[in-house]
Amino acid sequence: MISLLQKEIRSYLSSVIGYVVICVFLLLSGLFMWAFPGNLNTLDKGYSDLDTLFYIAPWVFMFLIPAITMRSFSEEKRTGTIEMLLTKPITDMQIVGAKFFAGLLLVIFSLLPTLVYFVTIYFLGNPVGNIDLGGTFGSYLGLVFLGAGYTAIGIFGSSLTDNQVVAFIISLFITFFCFFGFGEIGDLSWFGSFDNFIINLGINEHYVSMSRGVIDTRDVIYFICFVFIFLLFTKTALQSRKW
Repeated sequence: MISLLQKEIRSYLSSVIGYVVICVFLLLSGLFMWAFPGNLNTLDKGYSDLDTLFYIAPWVFMFLIPAITMRSFSEEKRTGTIEMLLTKPITDMQIVGAKFFAGLLLVIFSLLPTLVYFVTIYFLGNPVGNIDLGGTFGSYLGLVFLGAGYTAIGIFGSSLTDNQVVAFIISLFITFFCFFGFGEIGDLSWFGSFDNFIINLGINEHYVSMSRGVIDTRDVIYFICFVFIFLLFTKTALQSRKW
């Protein structure tokens, strides 16, 4: 599995995709934080926080992560190398795990340069260091878990088709629904006492909870289970070729 993971990481870093994703994410978040005027501009707000980054990132990742993962299995299917991959002396779950962790590592790499934003805000605070460290740490951790969830969805979407564009659209739809859809359905008040249960099925509720700086084990368990379920779906999709 380690060798496959290294191969996948090299594949991302040796192609344009990895660098484009990192640059686009940093460019968009930087423009909203420092350039575009309005309530999201950190300098216009006058508060020493990174709320704009943590508000923008889930929506940017919603498009970028499916773009990263869309070729994970669809390209293997299109070129016919999936058969060779499945015959190697590793389990299907190890193959899925290697592709998942490679995508997640790229997401983490894209977050690391944003620590420059943190340092900048830290010294812009009045007094210096006037920033909610707990909330910032929780938000970063929440972004990593959210990125893990998006990556698991993207890997699953890629396992369903040999067309990268179709894989991207499937992943984008599922990601959008899991982040935004459950909350909207719960707000309709159609399900009575089950409204909160439905809202808590969505990613956003747990991401916002972690962004408050209090790491609740329920949120951590939710994301771990969420990722595991979609990786299991991916494994099932791969095994369906043998049915």
